[in-house]
Amino acid sequence: MKHRIVVLGAGYAGAFAAGNLARRLSPADTEITVVNAAPDFVERMRLHQVAAGQDIARRKLADVFAGTGVRLRLARVTGLDPERGTVAVTGEDGPGELSYDTLLYALGSSAAHHGVPGVAEYAFDVTGLGSALRLRERLDDLAEGGSVLVVGEGLTGIETATELAESRPGLSVALAARGELGAWLSPRARHHLWEAFDRLGVTVHEHTAVAAVEPARAITADGTVLPAGVTVWSAGFAVHPIAAAAGLEVAATGQIVVDRSMRSVSHPDVYAAGDCAYAIGENGRPLPMSCASAGLTNMQATAAIIARLTGDEVPVTGLKYFGNHISLGRRDAIFQMVGEDVRSKPWYLGGRTAARLKSGILKGAEWGIAHPTFGLPTRRRRPAPAADRAAVRVAAQGVACRSGRIRDQGTRARRDRQATP
Repeated sequence: MKHRIVVLGAGYAGAFAAGNLARRLSPADTEITVVNAAPDFVERMRLHQVAAGQDIARRKLADVFAGTGVRLRLARVTGLDPERGTVAVTGEDGPGELSYDTLLYALGSSAAHHGVPGVAEYAFDVTGLGSALRLRERLDDLAEGGSVLVVGEGLTGIETATELAESRPGLSVALAARGELGAWLSPRARHHLWEAFDRLGVTVHEHTAVAAVEPARAITADGTVLPAGVTVWSAGFAVHPIAAAAGLEVAATGQIVVDRSMRSVSHPDVYAAGDCAYAIGENGRPLPMSCASAGLTNMQATAAIIARLTGDEVPVTGLKYFGNHISLGRRDAIFQMVGEDVRSKPWYLGGRTAARLKSGILKGAEWGIAHPTFGLPTRRRRPAPAADRAAVRVAAQGVACRSGRIRDQGTRARRDRQATP
C-alpha cells in the first residue's frame, strides 16, 4: 500500500512543499494529495495590488500540478481527526473524508479581528483573494475625495496604504498606528518611510488604537472619530481553529506547536508549515507569520518527511529571519536587514533599487510555484518498509540533536535500499 501524504493548503508553503515531495519521493510508493478551497494559486504578497485595482495574472492549481503526480482536491477543510488519521472536507461533490499516513498542515492565516466591534461587519482586508476583490469593488464605488482608513502599522498596513495612495490618488488615505510608524526600522529607513508617506499624501495617526468600526467611521480608544468611507483592517493575523479543535497541541496564537523539524509535538504524523506553525527560529524567538517563514518552514518540514520515510537522518535547514522587504507603491520600497535579536541593522536599501529587488523576489516565487518540481534532485527515494515506518511512529518522541543533524531515535532503517530513478 502506498504511503499517503496529504498537504492541507496550496499557498506558498503548501504548494512548494507538495512539489518538493513529488520530486523527491517515488510515485510507486507514495501518494501525494493537495487540498485547497480555491482553484487558483493566490499570490498573497500581491493582494494589496489587487485591491488597488491592478490586474495580477492567476495561475490554475490544476496547471501547476499537471504532470507532477500530485493529486489536487478542490475542497474546504472542515475538520481533522489525528487519532484516526483523517481529514474532513467539503467541496462541489459534497462532504467527504481523506485518510493520511503523513499530514502537512499549511492552511495559512486570515485577518485577526481581536474582538473589535464592527470589524467583521464593516471592515475589509487583503488576506485573501476574495476579500481583496471585495475591497477593490468597494473602492471603485467611492466618490472622488472619499476617505480610506488603513488600521495597522505592520508590513501589510504600510504596503496597503502606500499602494492605495499611489494607485488611487483621488482618494484620501490615512493609517492608524497603535504605536509609532516604522518604529522597528533603522533611523535612515524610518526617515525614508516617512518621506514616502508624505510624497503619497498618506495621513498618519500614531498612538491610535481603533476600538470600534462603523459603516463610515472608526472610533478610537479615547473616543476620537476618524472618518472612513472604507476601513481596511490589517492589525495582525489569526489561524483557523481546526488544529486546536482536533486536539493538536497549539500555542496561545492557535498555531501548531512543532519541534525543530516542523513535526507536531503532540501528533508525530502531523507536520506544519507557514503561518500555522509555531516554530522557534535560530534566535530563540517564534518565527513571524510571513512569506519568508513559509519558505523556511516548508523546506524543513519536507526535508524531515522525506528523511524519516526513507530512513535517513533529518537535516537541519536554516530558520533565520534576515529582514523586512516593504513595498511603497510600484516604484519605491525598503529592504531592512535585522540581526539575531530581530533589531534592525543600521544598513538598509531603499528607492527604485529596492523596488526592483522586491519585484524580482515576487517573480521568482511565482515562477517557482509554476514549476513546482524544477531544479530539485531527480533521484526519487523509496520509503522504508511499513514495519520501519511503524517503528518511527512508536519512537517519534525520541528526537535528539547531534553534530548539527536531527536524528529520530526510532529511525534506524538500513541505508542499502536502492533508489528508484
